[in-house]
Amino acid sequence: MPTIDPLGALCAEGLLALAVTGPDADFCPPGTQSLVLVGPEGGTTWWSRVTAAPEWHDGAPDPLDRWSKRVLGAIAERFGGTALFPSDGPPWPPFFRWALDSGRLWQSPVGMLVHHDCGLWASFRGALALPLAVHLPPAENPCDTCVDRPCTRACPVAALSATAYDTARCHAYLDSTAGRDCMTHGCAARRACPAGESHARLPEQSAYHMSRFHR
Repeated sequence: MPTIDPLGALCAEGLLALAVTGPDADFCPPGTQSLVLVGPEGGTTWWSRVTAAPEWHDGAPDPLDRWSKRVLGAIAERFGGTALFPSDGPPWPPFFRWALDSGRLWQSPVGMLVHHDCGLWASFRGALALPLAVHLPPAENPCDTCVDRPCTRACPVAALSATAYDTARCHAYLDSTAGRDCMTHGCAARRACPAGESHARLPEQSAYHMSRFHR
């Protein structure tokens, strides 16, 4: 029998169980009792771990995805489950719908998912489809008590809304001199979210992700 629970195994790798949804979720392998949506911890914990890993230094493409598949694959196997990833497909696993169905992530006023603890920094490295029950405490949508909603005013070119994302406007801004702030420190709307202050990314992590997003 495992001597550590799945949540502890994730924590040891700098990862968080952001949400858990039920066995009736689409794409779940037979025998799944819990589908655990997994994201990185903020601050230095996860980033320092992944940048010390062999995938980061071997020169091959997609080091973060390969690290995630190795680490989450091993955790899933340890507990008799299966690891699923946003890059799997087609057909693509419905991570966004899983997140909303979990009741622990919500669509924010700027369209991105928001988490009660990670705010707009919430992102997925993968999911664990496990043949055992995993429980997380209830959580409330942080936007319900956010009166000021600074995320709605943070984007310098108003590319984000609850119903649309103007990707052309966003990328054009990132090409400009003024866009260097977002390229270096990450999306201004994400940074403005009060709920995610404790999970803010390091500048070097944000710069890496933005370089992958804006190519």
